[in-house]
Amino acid sequence: MNIEELRNYCLSLPGVTEDFPFDEVTLVFKVGGKMFLLTGLDGDFSINVKCDPE
Repeated sequence: MNIEELRNYCLSLPGVTEDFPFDEVTLVFKVGGKMFLLTGLDGDFSINVKCDPE
C-alpha cells in the first residue's frame, strides 16, 4: 500500500475527512471530528492508528 491507496481507502469509509491540523506534512484522518489515523508525507511511509485496545 502507498500513501495514495491509504488516502483513497480512508476517504471511502463513512464520515471520514482529512486535515492538516499540525503542519503541512502530517495528514490526519478524522471521523466525527476525532482523529483515527495520522501519516507523514515527508518521506518514510508509516502510519499511527488510534483504536480500542480490544
